[in-house]
Amino acid sequence: MTISHEQAEWFKSTFDQLTDNMEKAVLGKRHVVRLALTCLLSEGHILLEDFPGTGKTMLARALANTVQGSHARIQFTPDLLPSDVTGVTVYDQHKGTFEFHPGPIFHTIVLADEINRASPKTQSALLEVMEEGRVTVDGVAHPVGKPFLVIATQNPIEQAGTYRLPEAQLDRFLMKTSVGYPDRQATVELLNNAAVRDRAALVTPVITAATIAQMSGLADEVYVDPAVVGYVAELAEESRRQPHVKLGLSARGCLAFVRVAKTWAAADGRDHVVPDDIKDLAEPVLSHRVLLDAEAQFSGVDVQTVISRLLDAVAPPTDRVGA
Repeated sequence: MTISHEQAEWFKSTFDQLTDNMEKAVLGKRHVVRLALTCLLSEGHILLEDFPGTGKTMLARALANTVQGSHARIQFTPDLLPSDVTGVTVYDQHKGTFEFHPGPIFHTIVLADEINRASPKTQSALLEVMEEGRVTVDGVAHPVGKPFLVIATQNPIEQAGTYRLPEAQLDRFLMKTSVGYPDRQATVELLNNAAVRDRAALVTPVITAATIAQMSGLADEVYVDPAVVGYVAELAEESRRQPHVKLGLSARGCLAFVRVAKTWAAADGRDHVVPDDIKDLAEPVLSHRVLLDAEAQFSGVDVQTVISRLLDAVAPPTDRVGA
């Protein structure tokens, strides 16, 4: 079963409505807003590597308000414990039983601020919940519910007192991108409305959790031609052969690539994925999965350069298989 043309048009209309609503708070960043929504509808998570004051918290709150969900901000610090994130089991003396007190991870949208400042042990507390949508405490599994999205941030400048995210943690993020500074027009608009301290409060719900689940289900039914699947597989193989690449695209990364491409296609009102969807999403999907060796920096090679070379080296399909 594949998505119909009418369903694709409804998906696009709803997606555009969500984007327009979030742009009331996040000015001039339509592409980043679309990426965050794509992550949510693809049941994934997003990593924002950006400077302070670019609107990362605003993005998370605007998204939570748009989808009629709850949100929480977890400030990651070196003394943060895993139980501070997931929750803890407490003995109730009156009832004579143990009760689970959920942590801040049990929200629709969770902002993990400066995630690389917490210890590896605390970072690892996110591995299970990001992959399986549940938290296990004292041997008991507690589902966090759906929709569920982790928006993690890290500062690319201040590295003192930080812990590098391990490859297993990075690979669990569907995409990595940055908000960036607003352009001149957006900056002028912000300054003209400086009296509005909380722009996220302007965002009101336009969709329910049930509709999010419906959209996610429709995205799963978007058709992916075998030629496009082969294109993704060839990109993965080539990523491991590129000079200065220590770690290329994993199998989980390939699955993420196809999953977000389906949502991206539906957001454009199409019932099928085209090679341009793969090319458009290459940087946010690959930038944190392609790891370079120590000599790359001395050779003037960065991840963006490798991704560009990768897309040039692998020709996209021009015909459907069997067409």
